This record gives sequence, C-alpha cells and structure tokens, in this order.
Amino acid sequence: MGFGMANNPWRGRLHLTVSAVAALCLAVLTGCSAAPARTPTPDDGRSLVLTTFTVLADMVRTVGGGHVRVESVTDVGAEIHGYQPTPDDLRQGAEADLVIDNGLGLEAWFEQFLTDVDAEHVVVSEGVDPLPIAGTHGTGEHTANPHAWMSPTAGQVYVDNIVAALSDLDPAHAEEYAANGEAYGAELAKVREQMVTALQRLPAESRVLATCEGAFSYLARDTGLGEAYLWPVNAERQSTPRQVVGVIDRVRADDVPAVFCESTVDDTGQRQVAAETGARFGGTLYVDSLSGPGGPVPSYLDLLRHDAETIVAGLTGEDPP
Repeated sequence: MGFGMANNPWRGRLHLTVSAVAALCLAVLTGCSAAPARTPTPDDGRSLVLTTFTVLADMVRTVGGGHVRVESVTDVGAEIHGYQPTPDDLRQGAEADLVIDNGLGLEAWFEQFLTDVDAEHVVVSEGVDPLPIAGTHGTGEHTANPHAWMSPTAGQVYVDNIVAALSDLDPAHAEEYAANGEAYGAELAKVREQMVTALQRLPAESRVLATCEGAFSYLARDTGLGEAYLWPVNAERQSTPRQVVGVIDRVRADDVPAVFCESTVDDTGQRQVAAETGARFGGTLYVDSLSGPGGPVPSYLDLLRHDAETIVAGLTGEDPP
C-alpha cells in the first residue's frame, strides 16, 4: 500500500488574497456547542472521586477497578478551558472524598470550585516535565502547555499519581491499584511504540502535525513530529492572518500530506487550509473529551489509539490497521 506522497499540482506556491485569509480567520473563531448535563451515579457506599474532565475520570475508573465511584465535573464533549462550575457541581464537590484535576493551568475555574470543598486534592500532572506554549518560552509567565495526557509517556505519570492517590484513599486495595496501573502503563507504551514505528516511513521533513489548536506538543515530542497550528493553547480559538498564513506556508514548504482538527472546535478553517495547500483533511482528533459509550473514543486508551491511527493514516496515506 502506498504512502500517498506523490507530487500534487496544488503544492505550488499560491498567493492568498486578503479576503481568503480573512475567511480562514473567521472560520476558526467558531465556538463549541454546550454539552448535555451529566447524570451522577447514585451513592452506593464506595468512596467518591471527582475529576475535572472525562479523560481523567476514565483513567481513575481503569486504575480503580470498580472499588471507587468516579464522576467528572465536565461532561462528554465539553470545552474544559473556560468551564464555569454550576451549583450542582459545587454540591457534588462537597460530597467527594477525593478531587483530581490536571493542573498546568488547564482548569482556570478550579480554584473557585475548591473554595468550599474539603476533600483531598491531587494534581495528576505532578512530576511531568512541562512544555511551554509556543511563543511564551522565557517570558516568566505561567505558560505551560496543559495537554500532557496526550503523551503516552506523560500519561504514565498520571497513572502513577492516580495509583498513589487511590492507595492512600483505600489502602485495602492498594495492591490491585498497583497491578492495574502496571497493566495500563504497558498499553500506553505500546501505543507510543506503534506510532513511532509507523511514522518512520515518512520523510523526516514531512513529519509535521498540523492541527487547529496547539494541543499536541507532548505527543509531538514523544513521536518525533513537528507542530503547526491555527491558534495556540488557551487563545480562545483566535487565529491571526499571520498564524493562518504560517500554517499554510509550513504545510507547503514541508510537503505535509494532511492536516487535522480537534473534535471540540469547528474544522472549517483547517479544511480551508487543506484546500489552499492541496493537503488532505486527515480527520478529527480527540483531546479534551471522550465520546459517549457508542462513539469512537469511549476511553482514554481509545482516544490515544484513535488519534495515533488517524495521524498515521493521514500522513502516510495508508488505512489504519
């Protein structure tokens, strides 16, 4: 099966008009729809662990093996950066035995949430070597890229922290939590190894991950990918004409075969980039939220596998295994 790397007549230098760039920038400003209200599980006597978003909730459930009750403050499909806690969220927080958040500046609203919460609090990114948001390195500001869970390697740090937190909460099942964490880590390592191996088939200069938001720095670091994106993390989906043209120029210059967009934002702008450059639109990537049980990424491992397979298929032109 071919890599889909043949020369494309669209890859010649195209001169963008001001109106074309404006259209691209307008497209990436599109917001997200509100997520449906979640339905908490009934109190059944198990300890309640409350996480800030669905990815963390799934990780805790996997390590917990059914010994703890797990809830996510935000629901499937929610935009977590600018979330505002509801009165129901605050009431549930007051009932929690353990509260887990990502940290690294992801949940700007979380300090408000903790005001009246007396539960133990664990930051699962503790111990991750943070990467800066592009363009902010050395500014002295708190500008760490928060999406460390997108790296299977950093994901292992999350798992280790969850194992420790649950073992402190429920020492009677500590050995089971440790065993679950070890098995989880083996699966994470496998995802990374398979992705790295598959991407070796690409010319080095074409190993660029072009997305809507710059949420893939950790994954790019771990798999040898360069980055290009329409707007940086925490920029409220705002892209300037210079940033848009920069992505187009990068895709053309490096002969990048495909571009992608995240599930929680509108992909119109990135599809325009694909049209301007002749690159394929490689598909939808999941970052901040899992899908529902019947969707493509009902678990954290499913999310990583889906994204890895989508990226590899888009860049190589081959169907995923």
